Amino acid sequence: MATLHVLSHSPFSDSRFASCLRLLGPQDGLLLSGDAVYALQPDTNQLQALQLMPASIALYALEEDMQARTLAAPERTQVVDYPGFVELCTRYAKVNSWL
Repeated sequence: MATLHVLSHSPFSDSRFASCLRLLGPQDGLLLSGDAVYALQPDTNQLQALQLMPASIALYALEEDMQARTLAAPERTQVVDYPGFVELCTRYAKVNSWL
């Protein structure tokens, strides 16, 4: 059963980011929002970990949060707006928010 994992906390503040990556299944998706988009900063271990995920795992980032932090999305990342976020929630069988 495919799950959309939603991370909103900084990947530098605690272990949620690493824990989430370990639990991702082959058909899951990962949506970065809020401070979690900092994982997409160039030349970081977090971005390298995201780039090493299997290609079957979709990577998304919330457009508004990318713009607020003046970050550019790496090639693999699909940027979505709020309607796209809602659509993603309906596309996956489950949604897991990493609070």
